[in-house]
Amino acid sequence: MIDGLPKPVQNILRLKEASAILGLVLVMVAFAMLSDRFLTAGIMISVFTVTSELGIMALGVCFLMISGEFDLSVGSVFAIAPMLGASLAAAGFPLSVGFLVGMALAAVIGFLNGQLVLRTGVPSFIVTLGAMMFLRGVVLAVSGGFPVSYLEPSPMMQYFGGRTAIGLRWSGVWFIVLVVLLQIILVRTKYGNHVSAVGGNPGTAKAVGVNVARVKLTNFMLCSMTAALAGFMRFGRFRSVDPTAGRLMELEAIAACVIGGALLTGGYGSIVGAFLGAFLIGVMRSGLILAGAPPYWYQGFIGLVLVISVILNTRIRKMVAGS
Repeated sequence: MIDGLPKPVQNILRLKEASAILGLVLVMVAFAMLSDRFLTAGIMISVFTVTSELGIMALGVCFLMISGEFDLSVGSVFAIAPMLGASLAAAGFPLSVGFLVGMALAAVIGFLNGQLVLRTGVPSFIVTLGAMMFLRGVVLAVSGGFPVSYLEPSPMMQYFGGRTAIGLRWSGVWFIVLVVLLQIILVRTKYGNHVSAVGGNPGTAKAVGVNVARVKLTNFMLCSMTAALAGFMRFGRFRSVDPTAGRLMELEAIAACVIGGALLTGGYGSIVGAFLGAFLIGVMRSGLILAGAPPYWYQGFIGLVLVISVILNTRIRKMVAGS
């Protein structure tokens, strides 16, 4: 019951992102107490740079999760799309061509994942787990395990991973733009309503005329393409693509969505929540480094925050429902 709480607190608790907001505030306060350098502008820009690459991926993952499906292949797409783009650019093709071909490859991967799930009835967890392994094997086999670099001057690289006038990288700008755009689509458009309806109850959605297969297929493609875009942002930052790039990022992206309020069962989630979840993960990564904690603590803290967030989300929803 939340009726006895102050009105502002009630309004916050009714937000899908309530647990992410609470967690982010607590974590930032804790790290600010452990390191006086934590809340400086330079550190926050660095945090947001790391957050942006994970966050762009998480946005597509969140859309797909709301529609009731998963994609574990996004970490491999994060590597294979820019690897193809960088290879084409290194071979003499314009970088713009490499980018478009890499994004097209990601769309095809998402399309094939979706078709396999929809036509065979095999759970998306299994289909995309297989795709993750296959694509990672392709990347390692084609590259021989060595990074592919592109060091030629290019204005396009600036808009992938370069810095803006205020020091923020362009990946952060694209991240903010995508958050606004996808949040509007999710909460203000008919398609967004269809996504939530398909994830919540596909039978009912189909009965009222929603093309369930088309919605899920579109979201599989969106999910792969945001992963590819995030990979190109990393490529722009380092000017090279490592064949191992993106390992475990699929799990971090799912964690960001769940921390942000998305349900693993589908039908419920928030793009803003995914943004906050990704930012919380970025804050933990940088905060632990500044606090002098061993690097292997990072994954442990992610798991801890994930479990706590799910518990908080469950409790908050029960409290709101009981009000």
